[in-house]
Amino acid sequence: MQHNSGFLKLVDDAKQRVKECTAADVRARMKKGKSFHFIDVREDHEYHADHAAGARHLGKGIIERDIETVIPDKHASIVLYCGGGYRSALAADALQQMGYTNVISMDGGIRAWRDAGYPLEKD
Repeated sequence: MQHNSGFLKLVDDAKQRVKECTAADVRARMKKGKSFHFIDVREDHEYHADHAAGARHLGKGIIERDIETVIPDKHASIVLYCGGGYRSALAADALQQMGYTNVISMDGGIRAWRDAGYPLEKD
């Protein structure tokens, strides 16, 4: 997908402030039984088509509004992902501004997850 320069600048700026991990990092956490919130921030139709196994949906359009209800613990471990790692970086940046201290964006998003052959679910 070709992204506009203004969007890419915004994402690059956010990525300076957020932690990132790979799909392999997330899968390893799962296999070790580590507890964390795995959140898909894509649009509703993207999530319903398929999503990473075990992920919950809080779209980027509503995550700031609903996160404190869904995950009230601001120190909880949270991994966000989107299609390629751009929207999740923006969402992670916003959550950090809201006081969340342990938020990570999964670089490569669902594409990296799919490419690695990790399990998917459909609604």
